[in-house]
Amino acid sequence: MSGDKKFSLLFPRGTKVDYKRLEPSTFHDLGLDLICKEVTSEPKEQNVIAEILANLTADPAVTNYRQDVFEDLKNLPDVRAKLVELFDKIEFNKQYGVIKKSKDEIEGLWFLMHRLNQYRDYITCVDALKDCLSDDRIKSQGLKDYRAYIDEIYTDAHFHELKKDLENLTKDTSEIQSVTIGMNLNQRLEAVSMGIISVNNKPFKKSGIVSNFADSLGGDKVKEGTDWNGDMHYRQVDASKDGSFSAVLNNYAKYTAANANPLMRAATVSSITAGDGLSNTPAYFDNILNKMLDTMAKNLRKTLDKYSDMAIGNIADVIPEFVYYIRFAEFMTGLEKKGFRLTKAKAVPNGGLSMDAKGFYNFKLALSLSDPKELVVNDLIFDPDHTIYILTGANRGGKTTATQGVGLLFALAQGGVRVPADSFEFAPADCIYTHFPADEDKTLDLGRLGEECIRFKEIFTKCTSDSLILMNETFSTTSFEEGYYIACDSIKALLTKNTRTIYNTHMHKLGIDAEEFSKDSPSKASSLIVKSEGGNRSFKLEIAPPEGSSYAADIAKKYGVTYEMLMNGKETQSDKE
Repeated sequence: MSGDKKFSLLFPRGTKVDYKRLEPSTFHDLGLDLICKEVTSEPKEQNVIAEILANLTADPAVTNYRQDVFEDLKNLPDVRAKLVELFDKIEFNKQYGVIKKSKDEIEGLWFLMHRLNQYRDYITCVDALKDCLSDDRIKSQGLKDYRAYIDEIYTDAHFHELKKDLENLTKDTSEIQSVTIGMNLNQRLEAVSMGIISVNNKPFKKSGIVSNFADSLGGDKVKEGTDWNGDMHYRQVDASKDGSFSAVLNNYAKYTAANANPLMRAATVSSITAGDGLSNTPAYFDNILNKMLDTMAKNLRKTLDKYSDMAIGNIADVIPEFVYYIRFAEFMTGLEKKGFRLTKAKAVPNGGLSMDAKGFYNFKLALSLSDPKELVVNDLIFDPDHTIYILTGANRGGKTTATQGVGLLFALAQGGVRVPADSFEFAPADCIYTHFPADEDKTLDLGRLGEECIRFKEIFTKCTSDSLILMNETFSTTSFEEGYYIACDSIKALLTKNTRTIYNTHMHKLGIDAEEFSKDSPSKASSLIVKSEGGNRSFKLEIAPPEGSSYAADIAKKYGVTYEMLMNGKETQSDKE
């Protein structure tokens, strides 16, 4: 086969891709672990989906390649259904084969014959793949390239050699009705060797009693030479009452001398376990044939293994990637039927406008809602004037939801599936870093602030201008003065790296000072707020100065802790609720 031996639907053929892996904490902070479980209930499939989503590359060509493949599979449910049926068959044969055997068991002739039939199935699969992927509605370069890849396998010399071998070397096992065995005897009529004469597509028919008796006699009935002129009768050996084939042979006078021979005793008689009956004769007979056809079996085994590496493995290796796309396609089709808006993302090179999201929402939040009308959608951009957002707003006003939502836009888009937005154009991230509050048990040794500082330093060391950093109430576990001091230096340092960042915090002064942070930097920090509408949470984002004082007043009024309300004992909104 020319070109690459391996093919992937995750990146263009011939492309060298460098991946960075999401930290497990980031995967969890974004809610991707929950999303994997929503997409499929099958643990193995969840692992496949998680593995793909966790590995990011900043190459926009890879994102667009995946997006196009996904669109084809999502928009062509009939093609998708054919592929599922086809790949189920391929995966079953790859994992289990036609006959199960232990790891160290030698493949006998019967097993090899069944393997030949198994390879015939793969020829059928390749033909079906060619037909399925020849659909004129397929537009993506990925599926077109995979079709060309299948054509390469189909036209490859080895594949045609396999087809020829199958035609010349095997018949369907259903056609094999009998085997003719020859036995050489010594002067004492003891068996000295055995050999196969023919494999036949018709069973032997029982001859008459007189003919059987005549054939049992010696003398002038002994035929000269070993050539058979077709004049041969068949003496049928019936099973004994206990169903033991070995009992028949042991009690049959004709086989007395043969049974005395060690080779025959081991291979023909004693090896047949009492009680197995005639139904298991091929399995025991396989041992005899292996001894007689050892060299032939080894060569056949070697040839089949060569084909296995060449054809079967290369086709089957792409199945998990198809599973990834197909499961997401089925899942997102269901969401769209409920009314949730999902769109194809467009990836662009980094530089200038590096994100333009219109009408986006948090995908994880959407999965917990039954009505899409409950969602609040927002618009947001990243560009040279808006590199770092300092997001402030009321407690439980949607800051964390919006921060997580942006991260999910990147993760899903770079995974190649549709995103929760009206439109989404972006420069892919080489990695996503999250700095969310850690679990208590992880902060016992260093203290929460010390743990936060160490984690931020690690993120800052790894991040680049292609990265995305999401910070949630970072440095808020100490006094305002100390937290503000550390946060200021952190924001200034991030501006030097031109790293896209959303920093949601209750320290409103950071938002007020955003312009001051940007004075000596080519990148700019901006204040982003969750708007308050008459004291109610709107969950709407807006680039504007913080509304800290009004939030405090609204919260104080709601819970009755203004001086006037405390002194007069007025009923509060909270009391009414």
